Amino acid sequence: MATGVSLHVGLNSVDPAQYDGWDGRLVACENDARDLAELARGAGFEETVVLTADGTTENITGELRRAARRLEHGDIFLFTYSGHGGQVPNAEGGDTEADEFDETLVFYDRQFLDDELYREFGRFADGVRILALHDSCHSGSGIEVREVLTPEAMQRQFQTSDPNRIEDTSRLMPVVKQAEIYERDKEFFRNVQRSLGTKSSRRGSTSALLISACQDNQLASDGPVNGLFTGTLLEVWDNGTFHGGYRAFHRDIQRNMPPTQSPNFYVTGQPGETFLAQRPFTV
Repeated sequence: MATGVSLHVGLNSVDPAQYDGWDGRLVACENDARDLAELARGAGFEETVVLTADGTTENITGELRRAARRLEHGDIFLFTYSGHGGQVPNAEGGDTEADEFDETLVFYDRQFLDDELYREFGRFADGVRILALHDSCHSGSGIEVREVLTPEAMQRQFQTSDPNRIEDTSRLMPVVKQAEIYERDKEFFRNVQRSLGTKSSRRGSTSALLISACQDNQLASDGPVNGLFTGTLLEVWDNGTFHGGYRAFHRDIQRNMPPTQSPNFYVTGQPGETFLAQRPFTV
């Protein structure tokens, strides 16, 4: 019988001491993590929830590696992340992404490159089904975009043209702060990128499915209870009444989202059509 293990990360703030005074205050990310953990538990997963101050690189990678050591061919791992997203220039590592940036998950203590996450996924045994759900800005991971997030599109989505208000109501690490932190930690990020090697070598052996809140060049909305993506996902799931595979699940979520925040369906490696056709969260 297959085993399901899930890890749910929700960060309502970050450590201002590590981000030059910025605390990254958000509202709904911890709720997202708890609600998705409840969904996973109901589907038969053994869930772990990591919230805000515990959401350090060491703690999260430790949980990922514990799951990787445990799971075997035919098992399933679910990783959900709700928090800020950012980008850093892809200055190293050979071939670059189309936008010439690495997308990041903004952990409590530092930005975590998307390819660091793929490296952790690469530790899992062949045949483990890996599903990731990311509710953060810039979370698409390299798929073709449907609509560029222009100032006009941002105004429609967030009902304001004030960039400070947009940053307050989205899960975007402020652009100015991204630049400041990158300049401060440039050599660190370059060393990480260099150690990871080329994109093809990083991702070629990793098979995973990512359904994310938006495209790489879009912003994800926070909310009073859940993030817009997570709230929509929970509505589509409808306490388990949803029927269909992962593509249909993504399509139904996308249909209920604004065009300025277009959830992405991204496959790396070869997860297998059998997995993709399964009802979501099947252990």
